[in-house]
Amino acid sequence: MKNRFDEFMAQLKETNFALKDYVDFPKITSNVQAISMRLNQLNYLLGQQDMSSSVRYLWKENPKAFSVLGILIALRDKDNKKAIDAGGNIHLVTDYFKSVEQVITFLNETGLTKVFQTKQVKNLVDYVFGVEVGLDTNARKNRGGHIMEEIVADIFKRNGVQFEQEVYYTRFPEIVKVLGVDNKRFDFVVRTRDKVYLIEANFYSGGGSKLNEVARSYTELAPKINSVAGFEFVWITDGIGWRSASNKLEEALAHIPNVYNLTSINAFIDKLKQQV
Repeated sequence: MKNRFDEFMAQLKETNFALKDYVDFPKITSNVQAISMRLNQLNYLLGQQDMSSSVRYLWKENPKAFSVLGILIALRDKDNKKAIDAGGNIHLVTDYFKSVEQVITFLNETGLTKVFQTKQVKNLVDYVFGVEVGLDTNARKNRGGHIMEEIVADIFKRNGVQFEQEVYYTRFPEIVKVLGVDNKRFDFVVRTRDKVYLIEANFYSGGGSKLNEVARSYTELAPKINSVAGFEFVWITDGIGWRSASNKLEEALAHIPNVYNLTSINAFIDKLKQQV
């Protein structure tokens, strides 16, 4: 057991990100295209010295053009961010887009008026594309788990393993009997001649209390599933974040027969091929 744990820890990878995972350009392009018409209308303001008059003129033409101002300071409407004014009053940032006077205040107080007047930005569509790239980097943490699932799915496909993704365990009455009714779903389900494998996949590049909770949860879950004839729990996990929770991981390895990382997953693939 000690040798198995030491080998597992030595195999942990620093990252599961490929270059393609750092920025989701298709999503960024779609986000920009959705508001490009309004951004092009706002381009009228670039280089205007009398910003107040120019805003009033554009407002008469199309007040909806100003609804996208939030993205110019890297905010989305759904963020529901607030700001305090000179009088100490709190406003939703989106409230500043509801009247021409509020728009002028927004531009002046954010500093966008000067940016527009001096043409530090040449084209707002291009500018927002850059803003979207920056915002997308904040989503990398959320993509980590999905990337691990994509990697595992790709490994299965390359090895001819048939699988299902995101399957609720309520599909299996035998499992419901031991786990009770819940909304739990498994990342993958693989069915072979001998067994149905219920699989969880995750990757942790950083530490934290979540790792201890995940290890504890799966340590309790695996024996329950494995007690049902024809079913087996499999955990595929990786990432150097486990170094900060090695004790819990070692305990999990002692209670869960099928724990693999991105290096040892080949052993699981071989096992599946033998059961075809």
